[in-house]
Amino acid sequence: METKTKNVPYHIGVIMDGNRRWAKRKGFPTFEGHRKGLDKIKEFGKWCKEKGVKILTLYTFSTENWNRSKEEIKYLMNLLKQVLGGKVLKELNKEGIKVKVIGQRERLDKEIIKLIKEAEELTKNNKEGVLNLAISYGGRAEIVNAVKEVVKKNIPAGKIDEKIIEQNLWTKNLPDPDLIIRTAGEQRLSGFLTWQSVYSEFYFSKKYWPEFSKKDFEEILSDYSLRQRRFGK
Repeated sequence: METKTKNVPYHIGVIMDGNRRWAKRKGFPTFEGHRKGLDKIKEFGKWCKEKGVKILTLYTFSTENWNRSKEEIKYLMNLLKQVLGGKVLKELNKEGIKVKVIGQRERLDKEIIKLIKEAEELTKNNKEGVLNLAISYGGRAEIVNAVKEVVKKNIPAGKIDEKIIEQNLWTKNLPDPDLIIRTAGEQRLSGFLTWQSVYSEFYFSKKYWPEFSKKDFEEILSDYSLRQRRFGK
């Protein structure tokens, strides 16, 4: 039986942590953890749609993740190709989900950049929801990039305000996340949506991402529905 919740968050951000630790605990290769993590993304997206969540932002690959082994990076990029150029994308498009990618695209290989452009073009008119993938993303890098964009536009210092900065972030035209979930017990954002998260609600789950369940998600939504968001008022 599903738990009914009120005040469902419009935009949820997720730091999907614990794939490697889950695999190690199970005695599996690291890559199996990432594969199971992708399966969980598919499940989680369906849960969000069922509950009425309209925007989902996933911390898919951080700027720090470039420091991992070449073998692991290659495997992760191949998983991204599966999402952006395979059955997953076709299913998202069929369900009316718009796909967007934020992050340092210039650091990605040409094939992935091409797949990103094609996925965004294919789904640009979809209205049922938004899947926002943070790839080669870091909050500080995003803010630095926004400042560079402002400088390029020769905007006078006296006219630069929060709205100007927001219009030059990778997330422009998207509302800030209402709720940010991080799995695997860590209680920090690690550069995820640094600017956008100032008034977000946080929930830190001890579960590793591959073992995160629908019941865990429903409990988080129930907890969220009881919180009072005052936004400093």
